[in-house]
Amino acid sequence: MLISLNWIKQFVNIPNVDAHDLANDFTMKTAEVEEVVVKGEHLSKVIVAEIKSLRPHPEADKLNLVTFDFGASTTKEVVCGAPNVKVGLKVPYAAIGTTLPGGFTLEPKKIRGILSDGMLCSETELDLGAGSGGLMVLKPEAKNGMTLAQYLEMEVDTVIDVDNKSLTHRPDLWGIYGLAREFSVIYNTPLKQPFNDSWKAKLESLFSSQTSPIKPQVLNSSCLVYLGLSVDNVSVAVSPQWMQERLIASGLRPINSIVDISNYVMLELGIPLHIFDRDKINGQLTIQRLEQDIIFKTLDETDRKLIAGDTVISDEQGPLVLAGIMGGLSSGVTDKTKKVFIEVANWKADEVRVTSTRLGLRTDSSARYEKSLDSSLCYRTMLRTLELILQLNPSAKVVGRIESAGPDLTAKPVSKIATSFSKINSVLGTTISSERILEIFRGLDFIVEVSGNNLMLSVPSYRSTKDVYCEADLIEEIGRIIGYDNIPSTSPLLEVLPVRLTSEKSIHNKIKDYFSVKAQSLEIMTYPLVGKSLLAKSSWPVLNDELVLINALSTDADRMRPSLIPSALEAAARNTKYYEQFSFFELGRSYIYDSKEFSRETNQLLYANFSKASSTFVSVLEQIEDVLNHLGLSFELTSEKNPKFSNPIVPESWIGNHPHEYVNVKVMGKFIGAIFTIHPLVMRNFKMKGHLTFAVLDLSSFESREIKEKVKYKAINKFPVSTFDCSVIVSRDVPADETLKVFKSLKLKEFTHAKIIAVFDLGDGQRSVTIRSYFEDDTKTLDSDFIKSAENLVLSCLNKAGFPLKS
Repeated sequence: MLISLNWIKQFVNIPNVDAHDLANDFTMKTAEVEEVVVKGEHLSKVIVAEIKSLRPHPEADKLNLVTFDFGASTTKEVVCGAPNVKVGLKVPYAAIGTTLPGGFTLEPKKIRGILSDGMLCSETELDLGAGSGGLMVLKPEAKNGMTLAQYLEMEVDTVIDVDNKSLTHRPDLWGIYGLAREFSVIYNTPLKQPFNDSWKAKLESLFSSQTSPIKPQVLNSSCLVYLGLSVDNVSVAVSPQWMQERLIASGLRPINSIVDISNYVMLELGIPLHIFDRDKINGQLTIQRLEQDIIFKTLDETDRKLIAGDTVISDEQGPLVLAGIMGGLSSGVTDKTKKVFIEVANWKADEVRVTSTRLGLRTDSSARYEKSLDSSLCYRTMLRTLELILQLNPSAKVVGRIESAGPDLTAKPVSKIATSFSKINSVLGTTISSERILEIFRGLDFIVEVSGNNLMLSVPSYRSTKDVYCEADLIEEIGRIIGYDNIPSTSPLLEVLPVRLTSEKSIHNKIKDYFSVKAQSLEIMTYPLVGKSLLAKSSWPVLNDELVLINALSTDADRMRPSLIPSALEAAARNTKYYEQFSFFELGRSYIYDSKEFSRETNQLLYANFSKASSTFVSVLEQIEDVLNHLGLSFELTSEKNPKFSNPIVPESWIGNHPHEYVNVKVMGKFIGAIFTIHPLVMRNFKMKGHLTFAVLDLSSFESREIKEKVKYKAINKFPVSTFDCSVIVSRDVPADETLKVFKSLKLKEFTHAKIIAVFDLGDGQRSVTIRSYFEDDTKTLDSDFIKSAENLVLSCLNKAGFPLKS
């Protein structure tokens, strides 16, 4: 957004500050300035010259050698190719060393062998408009040698370019008057109040008792407020120089006096408006939504496809304006216009943005309406437009009075926010005086009620549309005007204490430490989203059709996973292509549909062990026993199946369960998971060959209980441990772990524990189970006689339990 400081100075006396320092102040306290440009500085160096003679260039047919007088005692000669050059014309002359717009500095240069002492200039070269393609012709009464700035009565203007993105939340800064308020507060200088009650009363006195020829009607639309005023005896002409200068400085091209007034007021007050040729309005003017798609030709002579639901301003013959964006070509002002209808309205920001984006049509009006403008400012905008029309057209006459319609006609309640002097200083870390705080708030147009330390602020309506909502916003206003760079930096006064981990996090960390360090396993993380095809491939009984995503990225990730098992099978299948054996674990969530809570989420642990050569079931069994002991849990591993208490984590009916290598895990008497080898049928679905065992545990049943660290020191036994291995025969229909229950009845204090180290299929419904027993004594080395008697006792107990020694 381009801001003319000359225009700003109409409303506030800015101190004599360097332009770049001023831009830095504005950046630090209001919005980011991207560039500072001094406009018209070159005009004080370009002078009026009178052409005295010209002759053809000896080396070029289309060039002339022009001699001119510029008020000095001598004349100069330049090479000129302008088509309108002739003796007697008064034109602008730029001498060697003059820097023209665009950064081009004139230097001595030969043109076709002849040195040109400077140049005669066109309007385009001086950045004074498009011109006619030739030299800029000045009036005959222009005095030779006077600067072009003196001739045009133009002042040097500084234009600052503010980044629009930094003004998105500040609709009040999309007008010069709102920006002037910011400068007045930044430099603590009074803001002029030209739009006061007396100004308003003076213009309202021009309203007539006649019936307004146009009475707008607002139906179902995006309109918030609509004001209209008719004016007769208007003459469309060229705008005055001061208006053109300000429009050009702001980046707009002057068109004619009426159109330029509408643009000028929009830039000055921040509220867009539209001026119709009233003779082109046929009958009732209605603001409503389109009922069907149409083609509409806008002012830029482009056909736009409008769709049903777009808001337009229409007469009885059809749409005239696309609301909030651009007027139509059919009702635009021309040189023949004598009667006008001024429209000042406000529209719903979101609808303007949607329509503008869809059409690819972004205008100065739409850019402002998208920021949520204040409807209460429309009336002031209408009066200012009328004032300028009467100023440029003294014979113009107001017909009737301002007609209004729309839902925002009733004044909205003022937003009030409480704060205090102490809270402001506490948050900012400052000691700003209460007088300075009040000065800033009042300068920003807040109404302040003071009660001791407490403040109650009434927010200006133009700041409450999408900017100031809460106490933090008020504190920000003080902070930015004071200058964040002026606030001393201090370290935060916070007590830094170690954070105690939650019981869930502690248990998860213990599990990860165990499997990654002791079990030498790799942690994986699979996606919680799966596809129906993977669940079908795994033969998983729960498809989670109730938890399908509406906007899934792909069919392979369109639902929440009911279990970690399908994802782990897929991960294992990928790894079997490259490794003979491996193990991995995952801590992840499963999602089960719940009619009351929609979804029931549980944390699960999955441990997988694969080997192409031999069974991994016993190894996984030992690891799970070890990790449960590591967590200090009371557990039980059992292969017994009770139809009344099925395993909720791994359905026993799932065809992926191995018929013999399957053990339920119970913690505190409750099923929390299972250890099982994957059935060859499911292995075949994933093209895996070998032995794959999973352990799946539901952590939710115990992860919330706090782990009591029971650290007991026991010296390492300095006496050797004795082991005894024996292989016994076990029927295939009897779980292998039944053999370990025998040792519970072993009455021998030197016996510490036993474990299964191998299982071998003998055929004929029998298996060989190899058991290793451990014996030790803290006080002595066990002698051979004791070891022999202990071995015989173990064999005797196993034999009595129905597990004879394999011969």
